[in-house]
Amino acid sequence: MINTPKKCIIVDDEPAAHYVLTNYIRQNPQLELAAQCYNGIEALQYLREHTVDLMFLDIDMPEISGLELLQTLKNPPKTILTTAYSEFALESYEYGVIDYLLKPIYFPRFLKSIERYLSVQFIEKETAIPVSLNVKVNGKNIDIRLDDILYVQSYGNYVKIFTKAKTFVTAMTTNQLVQELPSDKFMRVHKSYIIAIHKIDVHEKEHIVINEEKIPLGITFRRELNERLRPLS
Repeated sequence: MINTPKKCIIVDDEPAAHYVLTNYIRQNPQLELAAQCYNGIEALQYLREHTVDLMFLDIDMPEISGLELLQTLKNPPKTILTTAYSEFALESYEYGVIDYLLKPIYFPRFLKSIERYLSVQFIEKETAIPVSLNVKVNGKNIDIRLDDILYVQSYGNYVKIFTKAKTFVTAMTTNQLVQELPSDKFMRVHKSYIIAIHKIDVHEKEHIVINEEKIPLGITFRRELNERLRPLS
């Protein structure tokens, strides 16, 4: 799988800093230079209209400083600060920046900073909590909110995804779908059914009821369901 390069923006009033960072970014296939801004106002205008993954931000700039820019942005991109002044280091980390590079910036130190950024991205991706399920319905990809799903029923190589408002049919097997759904919220209770655990209305030995629909409970799944429901009772 090919990873898409991370879009970067350089915000610095010094042309020499742009030259150095541009050269470093172009040597790294994991990065892509999206824009160069020479003051905070330019950066504000650009970031209102574009999304970037990583910002190289100088602290000491005219009109608006780098730290003031971070305060102004509602959702700033991940940021690596660049400056010639080490006295700002402690204050800068209060803004959740990834790293703090002192000028002149040397390539090995730049690479170390990028590795730190990529490791943060990996951790956030691994721990991200999904809120929707993306499936293809009638040739179009749609997102179904996980909180809306009641249960899923298998029909060969298709599944029906039931919500209170609507039923969706998609070309997928139950085995495939159970891998896509978060295991803390959903579980398989029968060879043909996956249910949302917190949507159960009635739990009997051989079946459960969700939204007035009786769903069979397979023998091999009864013990696991009982154990998972125990903390909820």
